[in-house]
Amino acid sequence: MTAGQTLLLAALLLPAIGAVLAAGMPARLDRAGRIGGTVFAAATAGVVVALGLSRTPGPGVRRIEPFAEIDVPWAPALSLRFHIGVDGISYPLVALTALLTVLCCAYCLWRVPEPGRGRLLVALLLVLQAGITGVFLALDLVLFFVFFEVVLLPMYAVIAVWGGADRRRAARKFVLYTLFGSVLLLVGVFVVVSATGTGDLVALSDPAVRPMSAGLQLLAFVLLALAFAVKSPLWPLHTWLPDAHTEAPTVGSVMLAGVLLKMGTYGLLRVAVGVAPDGAARSAPVLGALATAAILVGGLVCLAQTELKRLIAYSSVGHMGFVLLGVATLTATGMQAALIGNIAHGIVTGLLFFVAGAIKDRTHTGELDRLGGLRETAPALSGVLAYAAIASLGLPGLAGFWGEAFAVVAAFERGGPLWTALGALAAVGAALAAAYFLRLLRRVTHGPAVPAVAGLGTTARLGTGELVAWSPLIALALAVGVAPALALNWSGDAIAALAGVFGR
Repeated sequence: MTAGQTLLLAALLLPAIGAVLAAGMPARLDRAGRIGGTVFAAATAGVVVALGLSRTPGPGVRRIEPFAEIDVPWAPALSLRFHIGVDGISYPLVALTALLTVLCCAYCLWRVPEPGRGRLLVALLLVLQAGITGVFLALDLVLFFVFFEVVLLPMYAVIAVWGGADRRRAARKFVLYTLFGSVLLLVGVFVVVSATGTGDLVALSDPAVRPMSAGLQLLAFVLLALAFAVKSPLWPLHTWLPDAHTEAPTVGSVMLAGVLLKMGTYGLLRVAVGVAPDGAARSAPVLGALATAAILVGGLVCLAQTELKRLIAYSSVGHMGFVLLGVATLTATGMQAALIGNIAHGIVTGLLFFVAGAIKDRTHTGELDRLGGLRETAPALSGVLAYAAIASLGLPGLAGFWGEAFAVVAAFERGGPLWTALGALAAVGAALAAAYFLRLLRRVTHGPAVPAVAGLGTTARLGTGELVAWSPLIALALAVGVAPALALNWSGDAIAALAGVFGR
């Protein structure tokens, strides 16, 4: 086994082992369980960094080639293989997953929703990491589906056990929508595998091999795109997201926004477009229109929101709309915009949910009318909220700018009345983002301190756990904004191969 293969296995197995050990700790050793889980999360992050360093850049190729890969028989009687690997499209998302998991676990060392059971929450976060990483590493459709399903139950438990007052209803809604998407994904996988005789994503993404007819490609793409639209989520299949975010604990919201949504957008780009490019080309105008609708609807709803976490959740609908618009253009510019938009959203919205959770923990409310004057009593907390908000609205020089700006540029590059109109409407949606985030800051940070904020006292200061968990995200929001190549350099060859199928 090569060094790259060892690192691939470690990236999957370390979180699973850490989850078992953390969950197996007795209640009296709860803190030890949380520490142990955090150590395993940190070790996994180290493995992922080493995996990236093991990459040897090469010339562009005609298909998407993994730079580390394992392909062994899994169930020979069923022709199933355990085929995993990492390429330029998946690696940044694997790294983002490792980063957010270790930050969430570290946050739980100081702040847990329910002391005494924190080790179980950390264990669930590690199971989530294993499942999400598996989705990004899977190079077989059946294996992709298995990992996709692994994520469902731990996320349900995080919301249902550690969430807010209406947590059980929100968790049930999350499960129902996800199961609906899973059924569509399963049918789509069946269509592809039965028509081609293989689920190998590397082979299926090779432009020299297109074993499905145009009609079957359209059917497969529609099924897969609908499944991934639920997870992204794409309007009008988004209604589970605000409820889940509002009721989830802080670390649950961070993982949900930071990486779970990326399973949908990654699946659309890597699986649906890669496997069924003819279906993608025929469906692109509809997908672009729905993405633009998501941008506008998300922005307008945010302008009317009165609850902090719910507003941030609806902003994710708009941000994912920009990602999906980039994919829908089927151009290299649009796909790169989608990838950096994914990374930026994970960093910035993860930070936003950390800050929103800290505000709710201190004031016991998320209502904007009861949060005025935060800068008067908690200037540090107010400052981080303002930084995350302006990064999310797409200020140049911060991470949120590149994905939104170049998704619009890609729509104009695509040309024609439809794509020009979609690009113009998406630009209006970007202006709406500025409007609702500035409204949020005016309502929460400015004006005289309301009673819930005036009584913060010593809790107004940032704690150790918050400094540890937030600092890397604050730094990365600036680093990616100033040097987008940190994210884009990984995916150049892979995106060129994928877009080359469409002559773009």
